[in-house]
Amino acid sequence: MPLIPEEPHIHESAQGPRVTPATGRTAPTPRPVPGPRSAASPRPGHPGPGPSRPAPPAQRAAGAAGKPEPSRPETRSTPQIQLVPAPADGALDAADEAVDLLLDSGRAPGDVLVFTTGDQHPWAAHELSFGEGTYWAQHDARDDVFYADASSVERAAARPVVVFAVNGGTDDSTARALPAALEKASALLIVCGDPARINAVLGAGV
Repeated sequence: MPLIPEEPHIHESAQGPRVTPATGRTAPTPRPVPGPRSAASPRPGHPGPGPSRPAPPAQRAAGAAGKPEPSRPETRSTPQIQLVPAPADGALDAADEAVDLLLDSGRAPGDVLVFTTGDQHPWAAHELSFGEGTYWAQHDARDDVFYADASSVERAAARPVVVFAVNGGTDDSTARALPAALEKASALLIVCGDPARINAVLGAGV
């Protein structure tokens, strides 16, 4: 499903709070969402402690004649999308700045997931040097901001905010990873990169 087919170009002034770096910012960034939504964004197919009991609505299906209830509890609102324009060699810095603004505004570190399409974020490169097991254990703990390569987007669990840095990589891999990153964001997707390139790889405006 295309992100926003009606808009042919990316607009920096996407609705919702702004994360574009600014010196005199007092406006709050994304309105803090109280943690990951319990029913709205379940952790997609990730091994770990998830709710294993059957959902209550399934038992009232027979006698619910009043209002039709949605059969799937994971219905969620579409996340906001914001763009932070930056060249490829500045997209990682822009992503770090966006993360700082999110944390300054009160967003919990465990709410934020960062993907890079080119070189790994230095934090990810450092943590991966100790092995993938300990690296992904930090992802599962959800105690802090987690940085990953865009090729791992399917493996990552959903979080309220996803920051996507287009700092290299092929157009083809970026075109596949960006829509997948949108699905991982339950409240806000921030894309840092060259708007012309992002529009070109998607074939439509974000």
